[in-house]
Amino acid sequence: MITLVLGGARSGKSEVAERIAAGLPGPVTYLATLVPGDDPDLAARIEAHRARRPAGWRTVEAGPELPAVLRSVPGPALVDALGPWVAASPGMIVDARALCAALTGRAAATVVVSEEVGLGVHPATENGRRFRDALGALNQSVAAVADEVLFVVAGRILRLDPPGAS
Repeated sequence: MITLVLGGARSGKSEVAERIAAGLPGPVTYLATLVPGDDPDLAARIEAHRARRPAGWRTVEAGPELPAVLRSVPGPALVDALGPWVAASPGMIVDARALCAALTGRAAATVVVSEEVGLGVHPATENGRRFRDALGALNQSVAAVADEVLFVVAGRILRLDPPGAS
């Protein structure tokens, strides 16, 4: 079972994903895609995320090797989030095919968090546009293999039907 949880900044998407993952059988592995560096605000946000997670969850910093790390994780996994993975990748180029293969090849459930980038202001810079385009394409690829896609707005959940569903 693959669940994709999309939402904008501060929409509540990570909390929704954590609640879903907490209901899965077995210990959950949290795959972090963001390394805080020297940014104290970012470090505080990461710590707030950590504090919300159950103590029994294992955290793995996946970094650029997300597909390979995901394939190696037994049991349920929570990937949070695809945006930092794209942003940290050289040229903002990621292997969507490898990620989707890792997701569909897992026997255990996986919850994937990603930022929705198609509803915001048009990026003013070339890098901003490349990020939006790369993450938007990746979101579509993951949504195509997901069993369930949720969109979180102001902490509220909308279930998105697959293409062609009525």
